[in-house]
Amino acid sequence: MSKNTKIVVPGRFSFVNVWEPKSINGSDPKYSISIIIPKSDKKTVSAILKAIEEAKKEGAIKFGGKVPANLKTPLRDGDIDRPDDLNYADSYFINANSKDAPQVVDAKVLSIFDRSELYSGCYGKVSINLYAFSVNGNKGIAAGLGNVQKLRDGESLGGRSRAEDDFELEEDDDFMS
Repeated sequence: MSKNTKIVVPGRFSFVNVWEPKSINGSDPKYSISIIIPKSDKKTVSAILKAIEEAKKEGAIKFGGKVPANLKTPLRDGDIDRPDDLNYADSYFINANSKDAPQVVDAKVLSIFDRSELYSGCYGKVSINLYAFSVNGNKGIAAGLGNVQKLRDGESLGGRSRAEDDFELEEDDDFMS
């Protein structure tokens, strides 16, 4: 990993799986998150594209010295890859994963221990490392998951509400009488 391929990506979180590793289609269990980035965030998109180019250069040896023209990259277009999901409209997204658990912190960089605090729909930043891979004929650039910082709440993408939004503080201990 070089300083040129490690970046911090701001966005909205989706498919948050940072507390327990999960196996997808029988693969090794991994921690993962999807970061939704508005296409209007030109600064972030530019930084991602630059890091992808660096990862291509660093990984050229994995591609036999020549970068394939049809190389898979982690920056995906929500309008093309998720056309039926309005949360991805006019946005890019990156799926990042790791075998190692990320640290999860709040805006003050204090650890978050309450698992309900980080969910699909909240906003924050994710540190990722872009790297080249060549496995079973598949070649590309992948995003390794580093750490996660929650900056603010957002509407849950899963439609699940939070308990504090559903209930009011009850003053009466004998509410059923």
